[in-house]
Formats: sequence, C-alpha cells, structure tokens
Amino acid sequence: MPLLRRSALTLAAAALAPALPGLRIKQASAQTPAAGPALTSTPNASGTERAIGPADAKVVVHEWFSLTCSHCAEFQKTTFPRVKKELIDTGRIRYVWRDYPLDQVALMAAAVARSLPPERYEPFITTLLSTQDRWAFTRGVNSMEEIAKIAALAGMPRQSFDAAVNDAALKQAIITAQDEAEKKLGVNSTPSFLFNGKLLAGAISFASFQQAVDTAQS
Repeated sequence: MPLLRRSALTLAAAALAPALPGLRIKQASAQTPAAGPALTSTPNASGTERAIGPADAKVVVHEWFSLTCSHCAEFQKTTFPRVKKELIDTGRIRYVWRDYPLDQVALMAAAVARSLPPERYEPFITTLLSTQDRWAFTRGVNSMEEIAKIAALAGMPRQSFDAAVNDAALKQAIITAQDEAEKKLGVNSTPSFLFNGKLLAGAISFASFQQAVDTAQS
C-alpha cells in the first residue's frame, strides 16, 4: 500500500508554513488525470530536472517519492534496478524524479539531494533509500548528521550541505511543486508514477511497470 500524505505533516519553518498545501488524506488509486497544463515547477538549484534517459523517449515516467517512505525504498531496491537496465538504459523511457516529502526530514533530505550536481543525484537518493532504516527511523539518531555523512561521501562539503539545509527558497520550491502535482494531477501518495498522463499509485512490480510503459507507448 502506498503511503498517503501524513495529516500530521510538520514541515514547520514559519517562512514556509503559509505556502503549505492543505493536509489532505485521500484514497489512493490508479487514475487518469483530467487534461490540464503541464507541470512547470522544477525545484533544483541548477534549474533543471533530475532525470535520466533520452530526452526524446516516447514514454516519460515521473515518480513522486519521499525519502522517508518505506514503500519508495522498497521500489528503489526491488524494481528500479530492472527499470533502469531494461527500460531506461535501452532508451525506451525517460525517468523524472519528483519530490513528495512526507515530513520535515524528507524535505531536508530532498533539498540536499537537489543541491548536488545532476550526475550525483540518482546515486545519492539510492543510497539514502537503501540506508533509510539507519538515518530516518532509528530512535536517538540525528537524521541531519547522518544525511551529512552520506552527502560528504557524495562529494558535498559541509558548508554546501549546511547551505542546502537552510535554503528556504529551495524548500519552498519543493513544496510548491508538490502542491502543483496534487492540484493538477491528483498525486496524493508515495510512490506515484505518471506514464504519459496516466497516474498509478503504489510500489508496483516490474511487470506492472513494464505493462504501463507498453500501454503508454501504444
């Protein structure tokens, strides 16, 4: 079951609070969103999407995920490696990551990830998701310091890490993009995937993922 956005979401900073979208809990289901304007928000320090795969691929897949979502971690561990090998590396799809932070820690981690150079983004989030139990859920652990250690291994100096953690504009951009996805596309849970306009929710299997790609390509 995908994680619905937490009603107790506390992204907290006073400067961000007025712009937080309403804390809604909805039933997550596969759906085709109504036609509407494309997403415009791109919350990155570089101003570019975090994506891999050919820009001219016939199928573009967007994934909305939270770095503190255990279902997102499971998808990244069990399904994404095959998606990358069989669908991205072969040129069939372009894969775009979209943030849907479920809590303040996820928002902080997303800001750090998007402050890294684009080529370091996917390895960094993969590492965070694969070590989630160590930095996100262990009682007594300082999540920020654990993320800082992983960021250092990715080549981010502590000064740059602190700047990312305290970048209110970047965090606001992430929240704005999240709100846009909710309002325009009906995204309300993690992970969620958009296949050329069709939205599917949940840590779907590779077979289901491939079927959605085939349908979108036909």
